[in-house]
Amino acid sequence: MIKHHPSETLLTEYCSASLSPSLSLAVSIHVDMCPVCQAKVAKIEASNADELFSEQPTQFEKSHNEQSESFEEFELNLLDMITSDNSIDEVYEVAPVSIKVNEHKYQLPRALTRISHSKFTQVGKLARSRIALDDGALRSSLLHIDAGGEIPEHTHTGFEVTLLLDGEFSDEEDSYVPGDFIWQDGSHQHTPLTKDGCLCFTVVSSALHFNKGFSKLLNPIGNLIY
Repeated sequence: MIKHHPSETLLTEYCSASLSPSLSLAVSIHVDMCPVCQAKVAKIEASNADELFSEQPTQFEKSHNEQSESFEEFELNLLDMITSDNSIDEVYEVAPVSIKVNEHKYQLPRALTRISHSKFTQVGKLARSRIALDDGALRSSLLHIDAGGEIPEHTHTGFEVTLLLDGEFSDEEDSYVPGDFIWQDGSHQHTPLTKDGCLCFTVVSSALHFNKGFSKLLNPIGNLIY
């Protein structure tokens, strides 16, 4: 069962289309996987619609009602023309897209099927593929960890969103299942590890910072994940 979800603030900003592209994509993937957040999003969208259509006209709008009558008639005529059109728009079906990483095959979430990504770059048991999104300092990636792999204890110089797509991993805080949406920042430090392997979608705003013993030597590799 999914236990980790985007905050109410993130869901509200998602519904109002005010999130950055990378975070919007992360929330969209999670919502597709999570019935709980699907219900929350539906409720927020219904509330937004009620608020929009219940807005009272401004004084300016009231003073121009008479002048706008002819324009409203034009709009109604145009709407009649559109609705009387019997032509059918073609709606494309989203074809499943699969990727292969080190002999493991994964089906990508629907939201990623029409966004390109780079070839995987491999360092040990860790492999990363960059998602083709131009989003300022934010970087979105597919992150794969082979069975038995781990990322040494680290914290974050910015924030990191990890959305588990397939497989499992755990850290000092919890064990995670597909669909879990984990937000980490400089107040967190953890050591993700996986017994069977996993594929994640990640969004980071800065490089990881390794902060314990020998792993400090890996700080230059933190840019691989960023």
